Amino acid sequence: MAVEAGTRQEEHVAGRVWTVRLDPDGRPSAGAVRLSCSRSSCTDQRFPGGAAEGRKAAIGHVNAHLARIRAGGGPRGEAWCACRAADCAWHTPEPVAGRPGGTRPGAVRCGGPVVLTVYADRAGRLWRIAEMCARCAAAAADCRVLDTAPPPARTTPAGADQAAEQPDAAQERGGGTLGEGVAAVFSDHAPSSSAAATPASVPRARPATPGGTSRRAKQWGKIAQRTVPQDLEPDVLRLELIELGDAFRAYQQRTEPDLALLATLHERKARAFALWAEVSGDGSLRHEAKRAEKAAQTTREMHANRGGEPAGDTAGDQPVVERLLTRTQAVHARAVLDYVAAHAPHPEAEVRLAVLMLTLRAARAGTGNVTGQDLVGWLGDDAERVVQRLVAADWLRLPGTVAELMASRSEDPTPVTVPTLLPDQPRPFTFGKTTRARISGWAQKVVGDRKIRKKKATAATRLLALYTAAHTRPDGRLGHAEDGGLHLDQAAAFCTLPPDQVAEHADLLIAADWLTEADTTGDRLHGQIAERVLPLSGLL
Repeated sequence: MAVEAGTRQEEHVAGRVWTVRLDPDGRPSAGAVRLSCSRSSCTDQRFPGGAAEGRKAAIGHVNAHLARIRAGGGPRGEAWCACRAADCAWHTPEPVAGRPGGTRPGAVRCGGPVVLTVYADRAGRLWRIAEMCARCAAAAADCRVLDTAPPPARTTPAGADQAAEQPDAAQERGGGTLGEGVAAVFSDHAPSSSAAATPASVPRARPATPGGTSRRAKQWGKIAQRTVPQDLEPDVLRLELIELGDAFRAYQQRTEPDLALLATLHERKARAFALWAEVSGDGSLRHEAKRAEKAAQTTREMHANRGGEPAGDTAGDQPVVERLLTRTQAVHARAVLDYVAAHAPHPEAEVRLAVLMLTLRAARAGTGNVTGQDLVGWLGDDAERVVQRLVAADWLRLPGTVAELMASRSEDPTPVTVPTLLPDQPRPFTFGKTTRARISGWAQKVVGDRKIRKKKATAATRLLALYTAAHTRPDGRLGHAEDGGLHLDQAAAFCTLPPDQVAEHADLLIAADWLTEADTTGDRLHGQIAERVLPLSGLL
């Protein structure tokens, strides 16, 4: 709490909170969503186009609030921490019985400057803007600091050095740090009168840099929700961590991604955190360094993959394609397709499609969440019949009835179990949760392609769309260059079709602008996927 003239406390005001939500509206099969805001002046909006349209509107709504907040002066230094007003529930688990006062385990004490934050849940259903303290913001997962309130003005005794000026408040905005020479102001209590009466010390000017400038380096900063200690040695490590934190925040503000730059930042972070772990003996820092190494490698692969240019002299003439799957993820996707073809309990296209989508939901732990809307989107009117067949074959286990599964909605999905994928069974897949989510999203985009749906494509046609998308070259041609296309019998077997019927379904994909051409002469399926499908192609 700020103190005026070293004695009088400024009154605190409640930290402001804006909450924007997306909820289903009407029947689940309709797909409509409703956008609501906690501000009474904002009216609810309905979007019949579905969650994608609603999320776009919600992000625009949040940005509009942020613009008005910044126009009104940004976060207020005298505000109470909004997270503390909610008993710090935004970053701590529920209170544990038997703890004094019902306190929450792992709770942090509010403190630091007041910051303006935005939180977005990973499901894309909830956004929250709040004025809160820096400590709670650092402890809350998926919470991003946008602006920092300037430190409250403090008076100094007569005769104090007039050079002790506060840093420009504009320089404090967005940096997430306090100015040099300003003591931390905690949001949960007022400083003692003796501390308030003590004038802020002024650091000595740093010597001029080799370039001739005398700009002072920042004394501390934040990176990966960690505060860089002011006394961290060596000094070059402290400065590198502070600079990296600023660089990551600046990258988040970019309007266009630069994967090469992001990979470089991750590599620098890996080296810096490894050294930080060595000098501090903190094992969690070493773990963070390994995560940064993996992130750098994945980002490099994404950069190489999304370039999508065929080798040769004509590579520079090809458009750059940003693909959803990296080359490694595409390998895992093809492994899932092979597994489903070998382990589906019935040789029926609808069953195989359901097995594929459910396998991707439960690939990591043998369990996953599914709604009736998901199943209808995949299988249409056959959804309930197919689920009953899977349950009867004991390939799928439900906590209730098939009817209850079909009636479940996105706000209350049904947890399903695939026994063959439980942890006590041999593990068929080696990918992690990020790759699982990426492959599942890729399959969902292929199966739910709008143009394919408009052609009323059957499950066999959708399986062929998945198979062709997963087996392409960088230029969009099907199969390996040395093979000259896909093996017709293998494609037919995956789609549960006779080989002589593949051409009929390939023609449907051409009509849906999924393929531009297809030829099934001989024992090969030759073809070219459409340009609009290139981002969904899994490179061989």
